[in-house]
This record gives sequence, structure tokens and C-alpha cells, in this order.
Amino acid sequence: MANITAAMVKDLREKTGAGMMDCKNALGETDGDIEAAVDWLRKKGLAKAAKKAGRVAAEGLVAVEVRDNVAGMVEVNSETDFVARNEQFQGFVSEAAKILIGTDGTVDGLSAAAYPGGPGTVAEKLSELIATIGENMTLRRTAKVTVKQGVVASYMHNAVAEGLGKIGVLVAMESTGSNKDELVTLGRQIAMHVAAVNPAAVDASGIDPTTVERESAILREKNAGKPDHVLQKIVESGLKSYYKEVTLLEQSFVHDPSKSVGQVLKEAESKVGGPVAIGGFVRYALGEGIEKEETDFAAEVAAQAGKA
Repeated sequence: MANITAAMVKDLREKTGAGMMDCKNALGETDGDIEAAVDWLRKKGLAKAAKKAGRVAAEGLVAVEVRDNVAGMVEVNSETDFVARNEQFQGFVSEAAKILIGTDGTVDGLSAAAYPGGPGTVAEKLSELIATIGENMTLRRTAKVTVKQGVVASYMHNAVAEGLGKIGVLVAMESTGSNKDELVTLGRQIAMHVAAVNPAAVDASGIDPTTVERESAILREKNAGKPDHVLQKIVESGLKSYYKEVTLLEQSFVHDPSKSVGQVLKEAESKVGGPVAIGGFVRYALGEGIEKEETDFAAEVAAQAGKA
């Protein structure tokens, strides 16, 4: 039995683009022969799947799974919306969110977790789907939210099935109150607000200091030439207005714009039976931040005509 080194696995990954565990298994099956391992991966459809890895995957689905005080959310991307409607793909994404709850909440942790009905891991199941369906797919990001006392509320926008859709939100609703049903209802409303308004943080303390400094610099530049004491007040006032726009607790509640989210939480305490606080939230909008390749079909046709 050949000694399979990390360098050998790395070399095979670079040749085929297949997953690390797939490469390790291939080398084990071929006694460390790199070329034979390449063929082994190709026969399994894994190298073929790897060839698709360069294609942009910006479609897909977001999935959420909630179990009282813990919840998981995953985003799995595909190349086309057609695949997102595939039952096998939907089943995989939904199962991934369930598995995530039992892991450390990271992409690596989920990828390495056993997939039900295996044998194999979540990463290996994804590679199998890529080979079967014929599109590049990526397990892009994961989030795990927990509360010690209270509930984790969720909301899925543009849902295509239970817990599956295009925009997913998890909100940690912390409370010692005994009325959990009221807390769940309130939490869902807050989650809907987050989906619609997309706040940057729960409160001002969660805003990146660099962002705060940039906003301050803009206010100073707009009011250059004014006395320092006046300028300071302008900056303070401007930042307060900024926080009302971007922080969850300061924003006008979408279900009742006459109140801030913070006011709504305070008023809900009597119904919930105790103090209510938001420990944090996570919002995933499918494909956000991924640069989609823009193609000009007419230009492509003209270019090909010119080559003919």
C-alpha cells in the first residue's frame, strides 16, 4: 500500500479539480498512481464534475432549518434556475440545512459531515449531484444561530418549498418570557422586516468603525469651513440619522412605520412575559456578491460569423 501524502492529494486536485476526500480515495484505490487516479475519478464522474467548477454558479437555493433554540441556514448555488427547481437539488439543500445544526456551523464542518443514506459526506454527495445533473454547484456559505433562552425565528422569501427560497433570514429572539408562541410570532415579523429592509447591524455598536469614520468624513467635507464645535454637532446629528437608516433597532418597523423596531420589542414584553432582545440576525439573499458573467449573444454570433 503506497503512502498517500498531502502533496500527492494536492497534485491530483490541481489536475482534476475534484474534492480532497475524492482525491485521497482515488489515490488509495490506485496505490498512489496519479494518472490511474485521474482515470478512476473520471470513471466515477468526479473529474467531469470538476471541469464545471470554473463556471459561474449564482442561482440555486437558500434553506433554513429551525429547532426551537437553534437554527441553521445554507446557500447552495447552481448555474441555472432550472436546476433550482430540480427535486434532487432541493432535497440536497434542505437536508444540508438539517445536517448543519449538528455541526460547528461552518462550510468545512458541513462538507465533512456524513450524508444520510451514504456512504459518504455532504461534499461527496454534492459532487455526485454535479456529475448526475451536469452543472457546477457550490456549497457557498452557512450560518448557525442559537439562543440560550428564547427562540430562533425564521422567514423565507420567494419560497419554492418549506424552508427553501431566495432570501432567508434567521433572528435570535432572546427572552425569559413564558409565552413562546407570542415570541415566535414577533420573531417572524422581525425576520420579515430584515428580509425587506436589510439592516447592516442590530444597533450602532455593530457597525464597522471604518464605515462610521467614512460617514463622518463625508459630513465634515460637506460642512467644511464651519467652526469646530458646530461641525461636531453636525457630525453627531448626521450619524444619528444614519443609524436610524441602517440599524435594526432604530429602523421604522415595516409592519407599523410609526414605531421603531426597538419600540415594538419594548411593547411586546407584556405579551411575551419578560424582556425581549435581539441577539443577532443573519440574512442570505441568493447570489448576492457573486459577479455574474454578462454575455452579449448577438456579439458572440457576429464573432463566430467572422471566424467562419
